[in-house]
Formats: sequence, structure tokens, C-alpha cells
Amino acid sequence: MSNASGVQLIVITGLSGAGKSLAIRCLEDCGFFCVDNLPAPLLLKFVELCTQKGAEICRVGLGIDIRERGFLGEVVAILKRWRDEGFFVEVLFIEARDDVLFRRFSESRRPHPLAGDRSAMEAIRYERSLMNELRHTSDRIIDTSDLLVHDFRAAVVQYCLSAGGTGTFRILIVTFGYKYGIPYDADLLFDVRFLKNPYFVNELKDFTGENPRVLDFVLGLDETKPFLMKTEELLWTILPLYKREGKRYLTIGIGCTGGRHRSVSIGSTLAENIRVAGYEVTLRHRDMTQP
Repeated sequence: MSNASGVQLIVITGLSGAGKSLAIRCLEDCGFFCVDNLPAPLLLKFVELCTQKGAEICRVGLGIDIRERGFLGEVVAILKRWRDEGFFVEVLFIEARDDVLFRRFSESRRPHPLAGDRSAMEAIRYERSLMNELRHTSDRIIDTSDLLVHDFRAAVVQYCLSAGGTGTFRILIVTFGYKYGIPYDADLLFDVRFLKNPYFVNELKDFTGENPRVLDFVLGLDETKPFLMKTEELLWTILPLYKREGKRYLTIGIGCTGGRHRSVSIGSTLAENIRVAGYEVTLRHRDMTQP
């Protein structure tokens, strides 16, 4: 099997209740032909049909969930086989925190697929343990715990548009407020709560870190310049190493107390400097509009 066929495969998997079905619909919106819950023994045959000469299917999305738990080991082997053969395939793993999944199942009043005699929380934790191996084979992990639906859709669509087997190294910078929780899919975290808080400056508190006056205030602090210098020095050292090891996505979290001022200013500045250095960067202010 060869990628000369031009077929692009994205496998969507993850934890029940985390948003896999929505992710698959997003793939369909991006022009992918999607098949959900295809039994593992049929995966090879299905992809073989897609790669046959004359086939018109070139972008395929495959949904795999815990209902195929008896075939999870086989799925991992199939993914490895495709990759070893040089076939382009990426795995997008959708997850959320246990407490968030528990709340979603409670609100929907739907039983967890692995519930049986287990409580909902026991089923959630059991599924997480079962999916651990598949999670570690994934190319990208999206944690939906703190994402609004439109933010999640945007993240999946961006992933679909960027995935293409080109080896491009992409960086996502997420600014956030610690009071709302850390982004659990962050690879690196920087805490900027040591900087003076514009919230306590009357003429600045009602603005966000994108406002020029707030930005000037934060960047003008004595501590900001050495922090940015040391942080960028670290990044210029490790980013090429991540890229060398084949990592395609890196999420950097930058947090302050509420996610409205300091983290936004620092995140915006850092994103621009990384972009100028030649990297592909996306910036998302997770909590900037929180009340």
C-alpha cells in the first residue's frame, strides 16, 4: 500500500462523551468521506478499496471507539503497518477530564457504553485505561474539557486543513486563567502570575491584554523583558529538537489568574516572535472573554 494513491486517512478515536462524533462531522464538513465504527477486520479491506486505481475517494475519516475494544490491539497493529508502508495516516484522539465526562453523561442521561455493572465513573476510568495504548500512538490529542463547541469545531477543522503528511511542525499557544483550570493537552506551561496585574490598575482593568495600553503596561514591566528573553532562548533550543524527533504539534500554555490580561499580552507577543522565527503558530485566548 503506498501513499502514491493520494489517499489521506485520518482516524478519529478517543473517550466516550469527549466529542468524537462531532469531530467526525467536522471531517465531513472538510470534505472527508467518513465511516464510523467500522470493525477492525474490515479496516484494511476498506482502505484497500479506497486506494484502488480509479477510486475517487482521496480523503477518508475513520471513527474507532471502545465498542471495538476487542480489536484495539489489532487497530494499533494496523496503524503501525500503514505507517511502516509509508502510507499517510494520522490519528486524532479526543479526550476530556473524568469529572467533565461524568457531568456530560449525567446531563445527557445516557449510559456509558462500558457501564454494565460499573458506576459511570468506574466505566470512564476503565475506558481510559483501555484506550491508553491507542492514545500513545496518536498524532494529535484534543482535550475538550474547557472548549466551547465552536472552539472545538475550529480546532478540528484547523487540524483537518493542516494535516497532509508534509511534516510541517505546528505550534498552538493557548492563554488561560488558572482559576478556570489548566489546558490539559498543553505540552509546555508558563505561569506569568509573577507579573504585576493590570486588573488592579483602574484605567486598565476593564480591557484585555490585546488592548495597546494593557500590552504596553505588561511589556513595560521590568520583569517582562528578561522573562521573554529566557523563554525564547529555551524555545529556540527545544523547538528544533521536537521537530527533529518527528513531533508535528506542540501546545504551549501561558497562564495568569483570570486569563484576560497578562497571559494574553505575553501569549500574543510570544506567538508573534515565534512566527517571525519561521514557525507556524496559532494563538487562542481561551478565557479572555470570561466575565
